Amino acid sequence: METGQIRLNKVTGEWVIYAPSRRRRPQDFQHNIEDNSRLDQSQNYCPFCSNHGQESEKILLEIKNNQQDHWQTKVIANKFPALKFHENAQRNIEGIYMTMSGYGHHEVVIESPDHQQTIATLSTSEIEVIIETYRQRYLKLMEDKEIMMVIIFRNHGKGAGASLRHPQSQIIASSIVPSHRRIQEAEAQRYFDHWARCVYCDILDFEIKEKSRIILDNHLFVSFVPFAAEFPCEIWIMPKQHQADFGSITSQEKRAFATILKDSLSRLYNKLNNPDYNYVINTAARYKAEEPQLHWYCQIRPRLTTPAGFELGSGMSINPSIPEVDAAFLRE
Repeated sequence: METGQIRLNKVTGEWVIYAPSRRRRPQDFQHNIEDNSRLDQSQNYCPFCSNHGQESEKILLEIKNNQQDHWQTKVIANKFPALKFHENAQRNIEGIYMTMSGYGHHEVVIESPDHQQTIATLSTSEIEVIIETYRQRYLKLMEDKEIMMVIIFRNHGKGAGASLRHPQSQIIASSIVPSHRRIQEAEAQRYFDHWARCVYCDILDFEIKEKSRIILDNHLFVSFVPFAAEFPCEIWIMPKQHQADFGSITSQEKRAFATILKDSLSRLYNKLNNPDYNYVINTAARYKAEEPQLHWYCQIRPRLTTPAGFELGSGMSINPSIPEVDAAFLRE
């Protein structure tokens, strides 16, 4: 088994993960026409369906359905992990460069035994179980004192990086916090130091009053297109109650989050013909869970455009759509 590695880019200050177990040879990157139909293969080929491929997998968590006669969600180790827990988290020097072994955890959340479902088509109660699955694994992974950050994310569609159609999310726990997250934390800290308020709470308060970018608003969460959205129809879902740490979500909040997550994704599903998208739950890194300036939220980015040369060269995004127009479209 090849060993993964994490290297520090001295120019950007950002870490890069190398995971040879995910794709071993340069020729594997060659385009294969058959790949275009991979997500539409019959469930006879799906390793996540109940009757295929899971007997040998170590089950990290399983939540039963209401009848207690079958699993509803299941968590297993990723067969092709980006990070591996049997590595170590020590930093090493190679000449002028810094490296680390690829320490961490990489898990797959199988969201439903039904191969054809997606979150937009599941019931609110089923999505609530998915969120509870996230919560339990998040808390368990944070028991590893080497872990500094847990990322919960979902890739939907081939254009968003999904390799299988079966409804699934992933969780990666890392021993490092990337610099772009540290920059966000620093910006929030500067705002708090100046105004003595959470920037995310101020954004929420303003968006609720201004209304033009709001999509949905329930008693505990708000779904809206951010003022400076980088992608067309980008959606943020935020809890109204100030919370830095996703792991502190309550039972009442789980239900409200499930409701607004389903509704938001259903609007993308119906209005944009089930587009490819990624979502990620942005939550505080270790030692930041009680910070007054940080606020967890779910960020949904439909893959409707492709970043090109200017974005690569400048680090800036070009969004061909207007957030207020997108919000009105999704709100209808």
